[in-house]
Amino acid sequence: MYFKRLEDLRVDHDLTQQQIADLLQCKREVYRRYEKGTRTIPIDFLIRLAEFYHVSIDYIVGLTNSK
Repeated sequence: MYFKRLEDLRVDHDLTQQQIADLLQCKREVYRRYEKGTRTIPIDFLIRLAEFYHVSIDYIVGLTNSK
């Protein structure tokens, strides 16, 4: 599943894919695949990203427009 907001949040915070991959302790290519939707992102990574960006998981996955 493709979550456009993963990329949007990263870009809005002026971060690289490598910086987020380091945060998640995964390879950059793996994170790139999460952003592009070619690989399913684990729930623990979604939780970590939601906490990092101070948004809800619902916002990241597009279920709500409010952060």
